[in-house]
Amino acid sequence: MKELVEKINAEIALFQANANLQVTKGNKAAGTRARKNALNISKLMKDFRKASVEAAK
Repeated sequence: MKELVEKINAEIALFQANANLQVTKGNKAAGTRARKNALNISKLMKDFRKASVEAAK
């Protein structure tokens, strides 16, 4: 579970960096990367939820 949380944190950091580049500089490629990061975060969150439920049992 610890590794999963580390992956989530890393993906969030990448999202923040790319989203910031898109907003501040209008970098379209960074926007594409940010959207990809958002999808990855969503998938990782689902995995976290499954792991969390299993750990609570």
